[in-house]
Amino acid sequence: MKNEEIVLLISHYSIMRKKSIRVVAVLLMGLATVGTFSACSDNDAPQTPQHSYTDDHGLKAYDDILFGDGTQIGNGDNEVVFKGKQTLKKGTYTLKGWVYVADGAELTIEPGTIIKGDKDTKAALIVERGGKLHAQGTANAPIVFTSAQAKGQRKPGDWGGLIICGKAPHNAGEAQIEGGPRTKHGGNDVHDNSGELSYVRVEFAGYPFEKDKEINGITFGSVGDGTKVDHLQVSYSNDDSYEWFGGTVNCKNLIAYHGWDDDFDTDNGYSGHVQYGLSVRNSRIADGSQSNGFESDNDASGSTAQPYTAATFSNITFIGPKATDASFQNTTDYINGDKFFPNNGSAMGRFQAAMQIRRGSRLNCVNSIAIGWPIGLILDGEKGDTQAQATAGTLNLKNVWFADMTLTGSDANKLYQDNLVTGYDANKKPIVDATRPSFSTTWFLQQTGNRAEASAASWLLQPLTGMSGASVVPGVGSPLLSAASFAGISSNWFDHVSFIGAFGTDNWAAGWTNFNPENTDY
Repeated sequence: MKNEEIVLLISHYSIMRKKSIRVVAVLLMGLATVGTFSACSDNDAPQTPQHSYTDDHGLKAYDDILFGDGTQIGNGDNEVVFKGKQTLKKGTYTLKGWVYVADGAELTIEPGTIIKGDKDTKAALIVERGGKLHAQGTANAPIVFTSAQAKGQRKPGDWGGLIICGKAPHNAGEAQIEGGPRTKHGGNDVHDNSGELSYVRVEFAGYPFEKDKEINGITFGSVGDGTKVDHLQVSYSNDDSYEWFGGTVNCKNLIAYHGWDDDFDTDNGYSGHVQYGLSVRNSRIADGSQSNGFESDNDASGSTAQPYTAATFSNITFIGPKATDASFQNTTDYINGDKFFPNNGSAMGRFQAAMQIRRGSRLNCVNSIAIGWPIGLILDGEKGDTQAQATAGTLNLKNVWFADMTLTGSDANKLYQDNLVTGYDANKKPIVDATRPSFSTTWFLQQTGNRAEASAASWLLQPLTGMSGASVVPGVGSPLLSAASFAGISSNWFDHVSFIGAFGTDNWAAGWTNFNPENTDY
């Protein structure tokens, strides 16, 4: 807190919570004199949040989210529940342990703020149903969640991540959020509002607390479309960059950079809209479960539970490992050798598909491009009726261009073979007819506007300012600039732009992004 002058009337004064204040006041006969005093700086004296009590889960709850010297969020010793309303002034803070923004609480973060996730306490910020996070950065002053490790030592999974939960529909009604926190999500309010998340970067998150219980870079659990989400960059997540479990939230301008598992993962009835998304892969970082650009399920069993996973993505660019590394080999041999391997229980694996749609999902993607993946599309029929949905037209991929794929399509998970899968044996292994192309390839090429080209050279792609190793912006004369179509899209939420892929002539990533966070001074 800066020094300030306060007019103090001796007969009526209030003591400011959290600040140690020294007051000098002089009272003259017939005249109240202004007393000038200094408030101690944030680092002058330790702080312990006041007004604490026990919440319904037996955890300590506080009206104040700051501990210690006023630059620490959470106490690091145990889970902390924040139940008040507070603004974090622009500055640098350390997040310790799991911190919940509870029902009714509101946390506002000013533009330009940096929050460093503590590795030892596996820090995570979890916004619960009814809580709100107001994280509204700007292009010139983004809000950054990053690793507390020194530059040059940051790795995927250094801290937990950011979780936002709401009351929008989920096809199980209610669910426990992935990754281990206590928080449940789901409800009936499609317009639920969890706050704002705009011009925000999340770096080196995604700690795997248990096998298949990782926190993602950013997790959306049943978040409603009253929530504002735009201009987000998730870099070096140790699980998915973004995952939506149900909900209706709409998102624009998302970047998934050098993630570990999947870039955009949709589950459990997510039915929102996403426009302008870029994913760029590091050829040496892939997950043991096989890494994809899209991974989409209706639910884990492939049931017909409603609402269906039926989100619509438009203007997405998937830059695969072949496009960022001319010597790419789809191998796990990099384990323990790559500088970003965290040695935290995460399993190195192989890259799989730009798009894996499975387990009854009805995902839609239009006006998008994908370059340099081992497989372009997998319509996986092991569980659920994904291929039937594709045939029926409830799953749509239109105006989607592939280039430099080893295979255009495959019909099964972990099957690097473009042949028709006719069923599964007693051991759940795919039965393959090697004389016919995969259903996925045949169907994809039949859809309006789709292409599968050997090379992206004719697309005239140029590098994105500040990012090396990949070309993503169409140059003058590129056929991408005039290839879009929104025919059949009933929602008026989308910008009806003329281009396909994430970028036209406007570089919406300028200024607020960072493609070298491991070496940034924070």
